[in-house]
Amino acid sequence: MAGEIPPVLEVAKFSTATVGQVLPDGWKPLIFKKVPKSTRYEVVRDGETVVVKAVSEASASGLTREVRIDPREYRVIRWRWKVENLLQKSDVTRKDGDDYPARLYITFEYDPDKVGLSKKLKYKAGRAIFGDIPIGAINYIWETKTPVGTIVENAYTDFAQMIVTESGAQKVGLWVDEERNVYDDYKKAFGEEPPMINGVAIMSDTDNTQERVTAYYGDIVFARAGR
Repeated sequence: MAGEIPPVLEVAKFSTATVGQVLPDGWKPLIFKKVPKSTRYEVVRDGETVVVKAVSEASASGLTREVRIDPREYRVIRWRWKVENLLQKSDVTRKDGDDYPARLYITFEYDPDKVGLSKKLKYKAGRAIFGDIPIGAINYIWETKTPVGTIVENAYTDFAQMIVTESGAQKVGLWVDEERNVYDDYKKAFGEEPPMINGVAIMSDTDNTQERVTAYYGDIVFARAGR
């Protein structure tokens, strides 16, 4: 039927990418201007599946894709990831521990005309730290010791909220399938209705801890609730 809303939106079809690509189609680098070394990304074959491999050595950068998704319509996000090791100094509560072997960003629209002066000032400060990344964000992270389900403000800015999705070494080396309700997570993290989603990003970073990590990312989809 014309105009029918699809049950699923595929935002990362890494499994159909060309092995050897540095940038999967539709994705672009997410660079932080104050971090001198970038994480290396490449499309690789892992077993029978094509995925994105990330190698971070005292580095930080990501891959991002612009989207426009209504979280009230597409509330659920599903993805797969795998890490080869944890970070010994990772600590979600500290700036010098704000590194993770794998993280998935969901970024939201920010309209400066609809916020007060204090938030505008915070926004400018956050941009100075993070560069050209939207500051309204949920970060689904693989942490070292913080309990799964913990929601905490990013150590640098309260415009980004961290949600511990995996923790510890139990699943290291294994592909893990994840599913989260973005709509519910945003309301819990920020205490208000979510605006439109405007971006998705993946990142493995070790610039604060100066460690090394390897991670892999599979396909990412948004789904309507109950689908």
